[in-house]
Amino acid sequence: MGFSTDAVHGGQEAEPITGAVITPIFQTSTYKQDGLGRHKGYEYARTHNPTREAYERNIAVLERGKYAVAFASGMSAIDAVVRLFKEGDEIVVTDNVYGGTYRLFEQLLANAGLRFKFIDTAKPAEVEKAITGQTALLFIETPTNPTLKVTDIAAVSEIAHKRGIPVAVDNTFMSPYLQTPLELGADIVIHSATKYLNGHSDMVGGVVVLNDKSYMEKLRFIQNAVGAVPGPFDCWLALRGTKTLAVRMKQHEENARILAKYIAGHPRPQKVYYPGLPDHPQHVLQTNQARGFGGIISFDIGSLAEAEKVLGRVKLFMLAESLGGVESLISHPATMTHGSIPEQDRIKLGVTDGLVRLSVGIEDVEDLRADLEQALSF
Repeated sequence: MGFSTDAVHGGQEAEPITGAVITPIFQTSTYKQDGLGRHKGYEYARTHNPTREAYERNIAVLERGKYAVAFASGMSAIDAVVRLFKEGDEIVVTDNVYGGTYRLFEQLLANAGLRFKFIDTAKPAEVEKAITGQTALLFIETPTNPTLKVTDIAAVSEIAHKRGIPVAVDNTFMSPYLQTPLELGADIVIHSATKYLNGHSDMVGGVVVLNDKSYMEKLRFIQNAVGAVPGPFDCWLALRGTKTLAVRMKQHEENARILAKYIAGHPRPQKVYYPGLPDHPQHVLQTNQARGFGGIISFDIGSLAEAEKVLGRVKLFMLAESLGGVESLISHPATMTHGSIPEQDRIKLGVTDGLVRLSVGIEDVEDLRADLEQALSF
């Protein structure tokens, strides 16, 4: 089936009792059993929920995977993946990773005995050099948040697999509509479902997609044991969101391409980050490994003072955390999403005080461009 058809129908059937075409919200914490050890496959909602199962099946179909496991947030999904490994294991990570991921790894999980090595995964030679006998996982984010650096998923997966190391990819920025890492050689795909999968800024969730049954069973155990599960209403909202994922992503990207070109031609921004621009260092790579460039643009305006002016002047773009919703958002990574990264490291990665990030929504692009034009005119 085509992607849009799968988005609407994948993993779902009409509800058998009433014929409802939309998966119901099974808003229950427990299930009646017919007798000791006799039930209908459902005992307790932390372990099983029909709405969550439909959502998981749908995402697995879209990511071209066999299994999906849903979590309460993108961060709990990442945490569960890393819990697959043990004390003393080393995890090689994209250096320009999301600030929340950095915080989880360096300020929490490192205390539990895991070791994290941050490198530039956009350079396969650096990946080759970083892998040691203690390396247990290669964790990449591509494109990265917020400087949109691109890693060659197929190339680094081949390097890792030669050493028997699995590869996890945070695919949040692209969504399965634009990029399917499992088809490029990755073993595990992670999403903050809060973003493009849901697409309406009205729930928080995460999901892991994979083909390996053993990893799936371990993640199910973690999901149940820790209890980091999304509620049925959040699952229903995400499932509602994926039905329009294709049409939304088309508009996100169409708008972003136009705005990136406009910003690149404006005299005020000093640097523009968008893989769809021909001068982006990995433009050709992104063209080859994905079906588009996404809806996120970052640009450096030069200083914190200049950034504050832009952030304070926008009218249609809303100053807010998060991304991937139908509405356009603007943020300041240095003090918002990446505030947990030490300043020296942050600046080295390009997350300067003057960096501004746009999550381009699906509004009329002329209105968005007019808003940026007046915001940059000071």
